[in-house]
Amino acid sequence: MNNNRLIKIGVTGGIGSGKSFLSSMLKERGIPVFDSDTEAKKLMLTDVFIISSLKSLLGEDVYTGGKLNKPLLASYIFSSADNAAKINSIVHPRVKKAFLSWADERFSGGDRVVAIESAILFESGFSDVVDKIVTVVAPIDVRVSRVMSRDSTTRDKVMERINSQMGDDEKISKSDFIIENDGRKPLNEQIDVMLSVL
Repeated sequence: MNNNRLIKIGVTGGIGSGKSFLSSMLKERGIPVFDSDTEAKKLMLTDVFIISSLKSLLGEDVYTGGKLNKPLLASYIFSSADNAAKINSIVHPRVKKAFLSWADERFSGGDRVVAIESAILFESGFSDVVDKIVTVVAPIDVRVSRVMSRDSTTRDKVMERINSQMGDDEKISKSDFIIENDGRKPLNEQIDVMLSVL
């Protein structure tokens, strides 16, 4: 491993694949993980550029009492792909910038490997700022049952969410490592192999 530079790993995978579980295992091994979803939510409440841009796009009502008007935002995003793209073009570059600043801080603090977890690593452009990409995969039935029990939702709703995301085959073709999280193949061994290659 080259100690003179920081290695940034992108962790992705479809809903219910277990990417957050993989991230927790990386953290246990001392690798800091940036959760892009959590950070995006924080930035939408604190980043002046995002706040002013969303107000310009959707009006002052997009924030009420310092909080994001989620129903208004969701109805705008889901009404068209073009609307979703507009929101993404406001939020994603700021999340990317926050990740790079965070990664630099970790490198200054002595870390040599960091990771960013994102369900939309490729779609958001986060894949452009990482050195290696790992995709977590699991059989559809396993993913569906995980999400149904986690979110107390129906199979149809889960399938709708799965079908709205980039497919595993496309993710795999763009990835450096594949972690199989099917409940049978030990994850620790797969992580050991990945880190030894890094």
